[in-house]
Amino acid sequence: MLTIHGVTRSRASRLIWLCHELDLPFRQEPVIQAYRLADTDAPDAPMNTRSPAFLALSPAGAIPVIEDDGLVLFESLAQTLYLARKHDANGIGPRDPAEDALMMQWSFYAATAIEPDALTILFLHARGQEQSGEDAAMVANAAERLVRPLKVLDAHLATHGHLVGDRFTVADLNMAEVIRYAQGYGALMAQFPAVEAWLAACQSRDGFRRMWEARMAEPE
Repeated sequence: MLTIHGVTRSRASRLIWLCHELDLPFRQEPVIQAYRLADTDAPDAPMNTRSPAFLALSPAGAIPVIEDDGLVLFESLAQTLYLARKHDANGIGPRDPAEDALMMQWSFYAATAIEPDALTILFLHARGQEQSGEDAAMVANAAERLVRPLKVLDAHLATHGHLVGDRFTVADLNMAEVIRYAQGYGALMAQFPAVEAWLAACQSRDGFRRMWEARMAEPE
């Protein structure tokens, strides 16, 4: 059985959502981020990203990590693309090499052009922290940098509805999980109605709802 190492309040959410879409059974080992703990080496500390047993699986000390049929794999986008290819259901994975390339294209675009600035918005705005002048400026700058890639995404979705093949695929899932980080910044998102409509449709899926319920059940 597939094993996912990582709490759901992490990029493991992508994997767990995908597993629900694929009806793929999995076992979850709740490894927590080290930065959330006061003392990662305390005797009662939970398994975390600095625990020796976890570092043996992931020398980079990052979650999630999966184990599947002898394969140990880190980097969440590599994991979702791998599982979608291996356990395709309802066309979530690629049907040919061209679709495979397009799914990688959009997934990498999410990671490189959108995720860094979207995470800035998540950590400094979307979590409701009181912002200082410097933090507010960082959020505004991140939002400004996101306008260009979100315009590209909005134009594509306005005419296609989905990222690849006119159906929900792993590319949509990967992108939606990245866009979610900036979702709470209404002044940015309102500029891109096609992105907002597409994201709402993605998040209305049963697989997302099941993942989100599990995520909300975990301690912050």
